[in-house]
Amino acid sequence: MADHYEVLGVDRSATPEEIKKAYRRLARELHPDVNPSADASERFKSVTHAYDVLSDPQQRQQYDLGPQPGFGAGGANFGFGDIFETFFGGGGGGGRTTGPRSRSERGQDALVRVEVDLDEVIFGTKRDLEVNTAVLCDTCNGSCCAPGTSPVMCDICHGAGQIQRTMRSLLGNVMTSNPCGTCRGYGSIILNPCATCAGQGRVRASRTIPVDIPAGVDTGLRLQMPAQGEVGPAGGPNGDLFLEIKVRHHETFSRNGDDLLATIEVAMTDAILGTRSTVKGLDGDVAIDIRPGIQSAEVITIRDRGITHLRGAGRGDLKIGIQVMTPTKLNHKEQELIKQLAGARKATPPHFAHFQQGLFTKLRDRFLGL
Repeated sequence: MADHYEVLGVDRSATPEEIKKAYRRLARELHPDVNPSADASERFKSVTHAYDVLSDPQQRQQYDLGPQPGFGAGGANFGFGDIFETFFGGGGGGGRTTGPRSRSERGQDALVRVEVDLDEVIFGTKRDLEVNTAVLCDTCNGSCCAPGTSPVMCDICHGAGQIQRTMRSLLGNVMTSNPCGTCRGYGSIILNPCATCAGQGRVRASRTIPVDIPAGVDTGLRLQMPAQGEVGPAGGPNGDLFLEIKVRHHETFSRNGDDLLATIEVAMTDAILGTRSTVKGLDGDVAIDIRPGIQSAEVITIRDRGITHLRGAGRGDLKIGIQVMTPTKLNHKEQELIKQLAGARKATPPHFAHFQQGLFTKLRDRFLGL
């Protein structure tokens, strides 16, 4: 990088007023609104940076001093880390930062909520998710610089990323080190930031991510997709993407673990005589054998027609609760037939029986195996 005094055309002993006057003269000559040439634009940026440094007394002083000597010159200089190591044998409570830090950092993790239907949970499903997140800038490819340019070494810390100052103490001269305020500890300065990403190396954009949702997932489960989250600043590595699952409510079927639960209505005559029926399940038709004399709240179990286990082979069961429907409107012929049946069976008159749970309570207990 060119000497700042030469850029402004002033002596090293120039006063602040002389520096300001030189900058104003050059700015009027090189400003893009006055001189649109590419060369003038680059010179204007150099002039502005030189003025920013020399107009600040502290930065100018550091610039004039140049690179600082290392530790331990003549055995009289100590760093805080050296003091801690001398007396405590450690690294000064966490160690010192002695070099420039990278602009590249890991991106943040992202969380996306995904809704799936109950039938998709049985065997799993695939989705293409559109996610709005930070992606790598195509213009600078994460370098943060305008095309054809690169960062330049900071002329305050001279690429170290740290500013060292000497303090007198009872132990001699103690050297302190702090991040450079000009380059923020990076050791370099971006004079020509990328216009697309404003020098961040990344932009916000939508991207489509193919997702495999495994069988057996349930509401609240989170799936981790490594390196599918936001890209980090300056093209840093991606964070992770987490998918939080929500299974939509189904009008007919519910779930208990990996078992599917449902209730089927059976006509009184079918409950008395028994029948065989086929109903539509989540994964195809289900054949049901209803034995003669079946009662309400009994449960028929269909093996291996539930949900596939999330971790392991096999499936849960389909448990079907029976609800016998008593007809409420009978024509004359039907009434006569029922009377004949009642007379033939010598029905027992109504009487108090042991306490009976409600239908849905009994179904719940039998579904759960209580």
